[in-house]
Amino acid sequence: MSHMPELEPTALPDDAVEIGRIADAWGVKGWFKVIAYSADPEALFAAKQWFLLPAEKGAKHFTGTVLLPVKQVRPHSDTIVATSPAVLDRNAAEALRGARIFVAREHFPQAEDGEYYWVDLMGLHVSNREGVALGVVKDLLATGPQTTLVLAYEEGGKERERMIPFVDAYIDKVDVAAKTIIADWQPDY
Repeated sequence: MSHMPELEPTALPDDAVEIGRIADAWGVKGWFKVIAYSADPEALFAAKQWFLLPAEKGAKHFTGTVLLPVKQVRPHSDTIVATSPAVLDRNAAEALRGARIFVAREHFPQAEDGEYYWVDLMGLHVSNREGVALGVVKDLLATGPQTTLVLAYEEGGKERERMIPFVDAYIDKVDVAAKTIIADWQPDY
Protein backbone atom coordinates (compact mmCIF):
# COMPACT_ATOMS: atom_id res chain seq x y z
CA MET A 1 0.00 0.00 0.00
CA SER A 2 1.59 3.26 -1.10
CA HIS A 3 1.13 6.44 0.88
CA MET A 4 2.13 8.64 -2.01
CA PRO A 5 0.94 12.20 -1.39
CA GLU A 6 -1.57 13.62 -3.86
CA LEU A 7 0.64 15.63 -6.17
CA GLU A 8 -0.49 17.37 -9.31
CA PRO A 9 0.98 16.01 -12.56
CA THR A 10 2.63 18.72 -14.60
CA ALA A 11 5.08 19.33 -17.42
CA LEU A 12 8.73 19.98 -16.67
CA PRO A 13 9.49 23.59 -17.72
CA ASP A 14 12.03 24.06 -20.51
CA ASP A 15 14.22 26.07 -18.16
CA ALA A 16 14.11 23.52 -15.31
CA VAL A 17 17.41 22.86 -13.57
CA GLU A 18 18.05 19.78 -11.44
CA ILE A 19 19.22 21.11 -8.08
CA GLY A 20 18.99 18.17 -5.69
CA ARG A 21 17.09 15.13 -4.55
CA ILE A 22 14.95 14.00 -1.66
CA ALA A 23 17.00 11.75 0.59
CA ASP A 24 14.63 10.40 3.21
CA ALA A 25 11.83 11.11 5.65
CA TRP A 26 12.83 13.26 8.64
CA GLY A 27 10.84 12.98 11.86
CA VAL A 28 7.19 11.93 11.95
CA LYS A 29 5.38 15.03 10.72
CA GLY A 30 6.06 14.70 6.99
CA TRP A 31 9.38 16.56 6.86
CA PHE A 32 12.02 15.17 4.54
CA LYS A 33 15.75 15.55 4.04
CA VAL A 34 17.07 17.11 0.87
CA ILE A 35 20.49 16.70 -0.72
CA ALA A 36 21.45 19.84 -2.65
CA TYR A 37 23.81 19.45 -5.62
CA SER A 38 25.26 22.94 -5.30
CA ALA A 39 27.36 24.43 -2.55
CA ASP A 40 25.03 27.45 -2.64
CA PRO A 41 21.47 26.12 -2.84
CA GLU A 42 19.60 29.45 -2.82
CA ALA A 43 17.17 28.19 -5.45
CA LEU A 44 16.09 25.36 -3.13
CA PHE A 45 15.20 27.92 -0.46
CA ALA A 46 13.70 30.51 -2.79
CA ALA A 47 11.40 28.44 -5.00
CA LYS A 48 7.86 28.01 -3.70
CA GLN A 49 7.36 24.93 -5.82
CA TRP A 50 9.60 22.11 -6.90
CA PHE A 51 9.16 19.86 -9.91
CA LEU A 52 9.82 16.24 -8.98
CA LEU A 53 10.88 13.40 -11.24
CA PRO A 54 10.99 9.81 -9.98
CA ALA A 55 14.21 8.35 -8.62
CA GLU A 56 16.51 6.96 -11.30
CA LYS A 57 17.05 3.78 -9.28
CA GLY A 58 14.93 1.93 -6.75
CA ALA A 59 11.19 2.09 -6.09
CA LYS A 60 9.19 4.57 -8.13
CA HIS A 61 6.07 5.81 -6.37
CA PHE A 62 5.02 8.10 -9.19
CA THR A 63 5.66 8.56 -12.90
CA GLY A 64 6.24 11.63 -15.00
CA THR A 65 6.69 15.05 -13.45
CA VAL A 66 4.72 16.19 -10.39
CA LEU A 67 4.49 19.57 -8.73
CA LEU A 68 5.46 19.73 -5.06
CA PRO A 69 4.32 22.88 -3.24
CA VAL A 70 6.99 23.89 -0.71
CA LYS A 71 6.00 25.22 2.69
CA GLN A 72 9.32 25.52 4.46
CA VAL A 73 12.98 24.69 3.74
CA ARG A 74 15.69 25.14 6.33
CA PRO A 75 19.24 24.04 7.07
CA HIS A 76 19.53 21.45 9.82
CA SER A 77 23.07 20.58 11.01
CA ASP A 78 24.84 19.32 7.87
CA THR A 79 21.71 18.72 5.82
CA ILE A 80 18.63 20.55 4.56
CA VAL A 81 15.11 19.66 5.64
CA ALA A 82 11.84 20.66 4.01
CA THR A 83 8.11 20.32 4.40
CA SER A 84 5.19 20.54 1.99
CA PRO A 85 1.47 21.03 2.62
CA ALA A 86 0.97 17.94 0.41
CA VAL A 87 3.19 15.69 2.56
CA LEU A 88 1.32 15.06 5.80
CA ASP A 89 3.17 12.25 7.53
CA ARG A 90 6.28 10.12 7.56
CA ASN A 91 4.83 7.55 5.14
CA ALA A 92 4.14 10.22 2.54
CA ALA A 93 7.65 11.62 3.00
CA GLU A 94 9.15 8.14 2.58
CA ALA A 95 7.24 7.73 -0.68
CA LEU A 96 9.24 10.66 -2.09
CA ARG A 97 12.61 9.11 -1.28
CA GLY A 98 15.06 9.49 -4.17
CA ALA A 99 12.85 11.90 -6.12
CA ARG A 100 14.86 14.35 -8.23
CA ILE A 101 14.20 18.02 -7.53
CA PHE A 102 14.04 20.56 -10.35
CA VAL A 103 13.40 24.29 -10.09
CA ALA A 104 12.45 26.53 -13.00
CA ARG A 105 15.32 28.89 -13.76
CA GLU A 106 12.89 31.82 -13.55
CA HIS A 107 12.26 30.93 -9.90
CA PHE A 108 15.91 31.30 -8.96
CA PRO A 109 16.56 34.36 -6.83
CA GLN A 110 18.31 37.18 -8.66
CA ALA A 111 22.08 36.68 -8.43
CA GLU A 112 23.90 39.70 -7.09
CA ASP A 113 26.41 41.63 -9.19
CA GLY A 114 29.54 39.58 -9.66
CA GLU A 115 27.76 36.41 -8.50
CA TYR A 116 26.72 33.61 -10.80
CA TYR A 117 24.80 30.41 -10.47
CA TRP A 118 26.76 27.32 -11.40
CA VAL A 119 24.07 26.39 -13.89
CA ASP A 120 24.71 29.66 -15.75
CA LEU A 121 28.44 28.97 -16.10
CA MET A 122 28.13 25.46 -17.55
CA GLY A 123 28.92 25.34 -21.26
CA LEU A 124 30.47 28.82 -21.41
CA HIS A 125 33.47 29.20 -23.72
CA VAL A 126 36.59 30.41 -21.96
CA SER A 127 39.35 32.30 -23.72
CA ASN A 128 42.21 34.43 -22.46
CA ARG A 129 42.98 38.12 -22.97
CA GLU A 130 44.88 37.29 -26.15
CA GLY A 131 41.81 35.51 -27.58
CA VAL A 132 43.24 31.99 -27.24
CA ALA A 133 40.46 29.44 -26.60
CA LEU A 134 41.08 27.62 -23.30
CA GLY A 135 38.05 25.30 -23.30
CA VAL A 136 34.41 24.97 -22.33
CA VAL A 137 33.18 24.87 -18.72
CA LYS A 138 32.08 21.31 -18.05
CA ASP A 139 32.07 21.27 -14.25
CA LEU A 140 32.72 23.36 -11.16
CA LEU A 141 34.49 22.29 -8.02
CA ALA A 142 33.96 23.97 -4.68
CA THR A 143 37.29 23.72 -2.90
CA GLY A 144 37.20 25.49 0.42
CA PRO A 145 36.46 29.20 -0.02
CA GLN A 146 36.87 29.26 -3.78
CA THR A 147 35.26 27.68 -6.80
CA THR A 148 37.34 26.22 -9.60
CA LEU A 149 36.17 26.02 -13.21
CA VAL A 150 36.85 22.68 -14.89
CA LEU A 151 37.29 23.20 -18.64
CA ALA A 152 37.22 20.56 -21.34
CA TYR A 153 39.41 21.07 -24.40
CA GLU A 154 40.99 18.98 -27.10
CA GLU A 155 44.69 18.57 -27.70
CA GLY A 156 46.19 16.20 -30.20
CA GLY A 157 42.79 14.57 -30.72
CA LYS A 158 42.39 13.77 -27.01
CA GLU A 159 39.94 15.37 -24.61
CA ARG A 160 41.74 17.04 -21.73
CA GLU A 161 40.85 19.08 -18.68
CA ARG A 162 42.12 22.42 -17.50
CA MET A 163 41.32 24.05 -14.16
CA ILE A 164 41.09 27.77 -13.51
CA PRO A 165 40.23 29.26 -10.10
CA PHE A 166 37.00 31.25 -10.42
CA VAL A 167 38.36 34.31 -8.63
CA ASP A 168 38.70 37.98 -9.61
CA ALA A 169 42.47 37.63 -9.94
CA TYR A 170 42.05 35.36 -12.99
CA ILE A 171 38.54 36.04 -14.32
CA ASP A 172 38.24 39.33 -16.22
CA LYS A 173 34.71 39.06 -17.56
CA VAL A 174 31.74 36.70 -17.53
CA ASP A 175 29.13 37.29 -20.21
CA VAL A 176 26.37 34.74 -19.64
CA ALA A 177 24.28 36.05 -22.56
CA ALA A 178 27.20 35.69 -24.97
CA LYS A 179 28.23 32.38 -23.32
CA THR A 180 31.81 33.58 -22.83
CA ILE A 181 34.35 34.03 -20.06
CA ILE A 182 37.58 36.00 -20.49
CA ALA A 183 40.38 34.83 -18.19
CA ASP A 184 43.86 36.08 -17.44
CA TRP A 185 45.35 32.65 -18.03
CA GLN A 186 47.83 31.03 -20.40
CA PRO A 187 47.28 27.67 -22.12
CA ASP A 188 50.56 26.33 -20.66
CA TYR A 189 49.80 27.12 -17.00
